[in-house]
Amino acid sequence: MRILIVARYKQGRFAPFVAEQAEALQQAGCEVVWFGVQGKGVSGYLRELPRLRKAIRSTRPDVVHAHYGLCGLLANMATRRVPVVTTYHGSDMNVRFVRPFSRLAIGLSAWNIFVNGEWAKGRKASVIPCGVNVGTAKGEEAKGERDKGRVLFAGAFDDAVKDAALAFEAMSGLDAELVELKGYTREEVNRLLSEVRCLLMTSKSEGSPQIIKEAMVCGCPIVSVDVGDVKERIEGVNNCYIVPREPRAIREAIRKVTAERTNGQEKIIADGLTNEQVAQIIMDVYARVMR
Repeated sequence: MRILIVARYKQGRFAPFVAEQAEALQQAGCEVVWFGVQGKGVSGYLRELPRLRKAIRSTRPDVVHAHYGLCGLLANMATRRVPVVTTYHGSDMNVRFVRPFSRLAIGLSAWNIFVNGEWAKGRKASVIPCGVNVGTAKGEEAKGERDKGRVLFAGAFDDAVKDAALAFEAMSGLDAELVELKGYTREEVNRLLSEVRCLLMTSKSEGSPQIIKEAMVCGCPIVSVDVGDVKERIEGVNNCYIVPREPRAIREAIRKVTAERTNGQEKIIADGLTNEQVAQIIMDVYARVMR
């Protein structure tokens, strides 16, 4: 089957988790073609409409798979003949300004995929978090002693949603550096996850954060507030903690973390969240909407 993926194309690339999912779909037998949305804001997306209609006519896909609510709405406006599957990743459901457009996309799409069960409603919906790569170097790097002097923050310090202020307050009194997750390659992130004391997440809102699943694959301990689907993901994983949104509780959890590698990779596989497993589930969705 031929799948046209509609997604934001920013700074010369698609989001890594979208690209990895597409690669897994190709390996599973799908023919994947791409449409990169380069416009900004609602008006910028609308200006992409003629180009997307032309792409649909020329590529003749069996299914259009849009990522994020605005792309889903754009795809549904571009075609009513080809079934549209839309995946919602978090900001499209959490950000007040964007949410109405996502709701329109939900009503128009042939099927809706939510990465977090909190939003999944209606008959034509599935909860399918994005998968992660397992095996390769990601699961092999965590062999040495962890550096207790570094804690990896799950995001950029200047991203207000990530709430770095809470993280810095929690780190007060700890003999450790808070490392910003910004500007690293995928390989460098994996190396960090295999070396740091733990990953710290203090976000105000999330969907199904990829960095949590990446940390699990690398056996990295996790300290996180109860946000998105993090609690569900790390349930039963050793050396990981869900804590209240309170500096002292976060600080104590970081102190509890040991150098022990977690069993996170095994939990990812058991939950069916490798890229290969997720690709098979998504292909079942494609087959359903084609029928």
